[in-house]
Amino acid sequence: MIEFENVSKVYPGNQVAAKDINMSFERGQFIVFIGTSGSGKTTCMRMINRMIEPTNGRILIDGKDIAKMDAVELRRRIGYVIQQIGLMPHMTIYDNITMVPKLLKWDKDKQRETALRLLERVGMPESYLDRYPSELSGGQQQRIGVIRALAADQNIILMDEPFGALDPITRDSLQTLIKQMQQEMGKTVIFVTHDMDEALSLADRIAILDKGELIQFDTPDNILLNPANKFVEDFLGEDRMNQARSTTQTVDQIMYRYPVTINKNQSTLQALSKMREHRVDSIFVTDDDGVLLGVVDVFDIDQRGRHNEPLTDLMKTCVYVPENTKIRDAIYSIMKLGYRNLPVVDAEYRITGIMTRAAVVESIYNSVWNEEETAEIVVPDVVQTTPTDDSVPPELQQVLEETESQEPAADQVAVTAGGDLK
Repeated sequence: MIEFENVSKVYPGNQVAAKDINMSFERGQFIVFIGTSGSGKTTCMRMINRMIEPTNGRILIDGKDIAKMDAVELRRRIGYVIQQIGLMPHMTIYDNITMVPKLLKWDKDKQRETALRLLERVGMPESYLDRYPSELSGGQQQRIGVIRALAADQNIILMDEPFGALDPITRDSLQTLIKQMQQEMGKTVIFVTHDMDEALSLADRIAILDKGELIQFDTPDNILLNPANKFVEDFLGEDRMNQARSTTQTVDQIMYRYPVTINKNQSTLQALSKMREHRVDSIFVTDDDGVLLGVVDVFDIDQRGRHNEPLTDLMKTCVYVPENTKIRDAIYSIMKLGYRNLPVVDAEYRITGIMTRAAVVESIYNSVWNEEETAEIVVPDVVQTTPTDDSVPPELQQVLEETESQEPAADQVAVTAGGDLK
């Protein structure tokens, strides 16, 4: 836990950078400090690792006053990523990544294993370890800056507008990367930005600052639905607040409730028969209790020929979302990450529905036109990229025709427990 207790920072000439800041957040949260230039967001972040010392008040980490800790040791426990990346140009990528582990006197095998693991995590080959920063693109350098902050396995990572100088595509990919790694590794991230969209997409909680004062500290949903004052309203913008009226709903409110599923013990030809019956090009595979195991699509079956194989031999993992996922997050996964649809699962991971692009588009329509009178979004009758008419897509016709004679009888196609597919 990190706590600010009446923290202030006043520079000479009575220039107030932070005034009586009080807030606390738990380990493993993604915290975003946001505000206009001169709001105090960077000052507050840098006081956490004592790069700036507070004038009054105190900051505690896990109940300990950081003012009583050795500043150098404190900083070695906290990762730091800056906008200018900060890689040492005269050092190789390997030396940059392992800089802090070397200071902590890790053995060489552990250093190299860590560097290789993290480099692979950001999609870069081992050969890059021997390169120098100047040989990498800006996006690649920023990835190295991120994993360098994670290399020493610090629990706290500070990020000072790290993606501000990047192009939008690279920025989006790095936002996705850092959020995934933060969740997987359980790190506490304090992230400074002036971009509200970035804050809303990344944060567990957002601290909005203005002229050194903490105006609001809350979850993105609560800030969108209940802005503290006119300053926060203006900072959010009317469009975002209007959109929040619909996108803070959960996916179980707009999902299609009858996804096409098949039991794991069935065969590829049985799956193909069911896909043809329901005019879909993919089918979700479940166990006997309806627990989602994966997905199989018609193109995978086609590539393996007309052999009647167990579904588990072709089954792929699939991304899913819990029923309480916010529509806004589903929109991000479908529109930004490119998923055609998202299966929805309950607390026991049983598939209960499917989020389609059509349902998301309907949600966006309602938010754009601010249709507050709409009590419930009407979910269109469309599942798993079903064609809009009764015709079979041309690329599937040959597959279906050649396998028609091999199709199992209808009563041989099993369905999952509790799975009414009518």
